[in-house]
Amino acid sequence: MIKNISNLGDAAVYCDFGLDINEKINLNVISYFNSLSKLVEEHKINGINNITPSYNKLIISFDLSITNYSKIRQIILDIRPDNEINNSHKKIKIPVCCEEEFGLDLSRLSDKTKLSKKKILELHLNKDYFCYMTGFIAGMPFLGDIDTNIRCDRLETPRVNVPKGSVGITEQFTNIYTFASPGGWNIIGNTPQKIFDPLNLAEPALIKPGDKVSFYQISKEEYQNWNE
Repeated sequence: MIKNISNLGDAAVYCDFGLDINEKINLNVISYFNSLSKLVEEHKINGINNITPSYNKLIISFDLSITNYSKIRQIILDIRPDNEINNSHKKIKIPVCCEEEFGLDLSRLSDKTKLSKKKILELHLNKDYFCYMTGFIAGMPFLGDIDTNIRCDRLETPRVNVPKGSVGITEQFTNIYTFASPGGWNIIGNTPQKIFDPLNLAEPALIKPGDKVSFYQISKEEYQNWNE
């Protein structure tokens, strides 16, 4: 559960769930995030501006003219996390094309890991991933944990432009670039699936924290003819 609650500046509360990054701790973060969000939606808390979850932290920013640190801290201490919400997380399958034009860093990964490209893809695809958080760019999911045999550091020199839909890996995580963006992850393929839709105001993100995600490989022809 929460290890420590403290101030973060004048108008934010910092909840620390520990140093480890794993599914159990992150589910606790998500539980508190969901419970607080529910209280805000039901107008049972006033003055909260934003609630931001990460791997093992939760930050709540608030309006000092309406509430204060002591009130927010007590609300957090009184929460009994809503585990029923956690049970509603989705299982999502994402298509990915790993042809040479999309797998920009497969050769680099092969050199670094001493594994064939085929083996790298096999280890990446043959696994269910847990969404720890979304961020960096809108809706980008941070998914873990990848097989230890294919873990690799970021690129020494980040790309100026990583194509939208790129599937990347670095350290213990894999992700999907929801928009074209600078980035230093090792790119192994690209998905035609829309991961974030800014026009869908009700639910713009396909993948949310707590969801389970797996990948399956498609051909270039299937990629080009993909129709959601």
